[in-house]
Amino acid sequence: MGTLASLLPIILMFVIFYFLLIRPQQKRQKQVKQMQADLQKGDEVITIGGLHGSIHALDEDTVVLHEANGPKLTFDRSAIREVKNKAQ
Repeated sequence: MGTLASLLPIILMFVIFYFLLIRPQQKRQKQVKQMQADLQKGDEVITIGGLHGSIHALDEDTVVLHEANGPKLTFDRSAIREVKNKAQ
């Protein structure tokens, strides 16, 4: 009984860390993966580097972005941080 009482604070701390840190991070990663899988041609996106552009072409692992009055640049899908406007 004494060893269980001494392990209880450690177990409680692990449970708190799981619900406050680990679980929300896993949910966020799942949402980002879904967003990157749902990309479509014409979507306006922002990369993790801050580049704003619209998707010109898609491949399995890459995205070609077209900047306003600029060149077409190729990025990995994982470099897309968020979608500003979905294509209609």
